[in-house]
Amino acid sequence: MENNEFIRRLEDLAERCERQSTVTQTNFLTPAEAYQAERWAKARGISVFLTGGSTEAERKVCFFLPYWMEGTEPDIDGYFRSIEITAHFGTPGHRDYMGALLGMGIGREWLGDIAVIGDRAYIFCLPSVEHHLLSIDKVGRCGVTAKSIKPSEVPMPEKQVKELTFSVMSPRLDAIVAGMFSLSRTEAAKQIEAGLVSLNYTETDKTDRPVQDGDIISLRGAGKGKVNGSGGTSRKGRLFIYAEIYK
Repeated sequence: MENNEFIRRLEDLAERCERQSTVTQTNFLTPAEAYQAERWAKARGISVFLTGGSTEAERKVCFFLPYWMEGTEPDIDGYFRSIEITAHFGTPGHRDYMGALLGMGIGREWLGDIAVIGDRAYIFCLPSVEHHLLSIDKVGRCGVTAKSIKPSEVPMPEKQVKELTFSVMSPRLDAIVAGMFSLSRTEAAKQIEAGLVSLNYTETDKTDRPVQDGDIISLRGAGKGKVNGSGGTSRKGRLFIYAEIYK
């Protein structure tokens, strides 16, 4: 179901981009909002560019591009900031960093992904909160120091995936969930009907929802993965599905 308020905000940004012939942008969007924005723009033939500062980022900013920039990408260093936080005498986790940042009064929509690597965390943010972020001095029980670095210098960890191939009679949601998460078709249907499955970051209880190449599927408590493609049939006429599970 579309979020009408969110769609109106996208429409306002698209109109301002066209009227002023300049780049306009959202704040950081959740994965569900980013997916919705991309679909909305494609359906209306509007040129947008989504990025979170790195290719693997889940939280993204949607940029509306004027006609003279179509087919190009904006220089993200002009629209993003990135902070490196070093913890002293400890290794806080993602939840610790999130709690500390929100406790400073920084809205979640101003922050992108947070990558924790050992005793350091790397945070993408909007320029308006960079100075505030740099003042952080404690995360959990650890003292920390922060400094600005270029977004291109952020060492994002490589995503680990497990590749899968399985076959289905038809590419409906219960069959795909069963194949991706090693469940029986009956158990997969129960999980969907219980509201534990999300398709493209939106919860659904429809077992017969069609699944397409590129769709993201998550099962609460089991993980998340992507359908990479389909093609070819088995001797029994079942369709082969190629997918990956994020480790």
